[in-house]
Amino acid sequence: MEATITVIAAISGFLAVALGAFGAHSLSAYFKDKPNLEANFKTGVQYHFYHGLALLGVAWASGRWSSALIPLAGWLFLLGIVLFSGSLYLLSLTGKRWLGAIAPFGGLAFLAGWVCLAL
Repeated sequence: MEATITVIAAISGFLAVALGAFGAHSLSAYFKDKPNLEANFKTGVQYHFYHGLALLGVAWASGRWSSALIPLAGWLFLLGIVLFSGSLYLLSLTGKRWLGAIAPFGGLAFLAGWVCLAL
């Protein structure tokens, strides 16, 4: 499990950096008159990156302690990235406000992941 979560963390980190660079460089003209959408995109990148790093912590913890909650935390962090950051990315690129309603489910997945990791 340690190797799997490490690979997922590395892919997540790569995507966070790539999407952050894409937003900063390729989307700067698109966001010029849409500061709220740009802020949403940046928030998505920020939480994506934080939880990509958290996945590295989960990989490390899974190699030290045996608990079913540790890998569960990793899967919840990944789900949170997809739901929270993914919905903010899509909201920012499409302007469809209803996508913002998905983000809280990702936030709950993040919170549940942190609780699992703590337990």
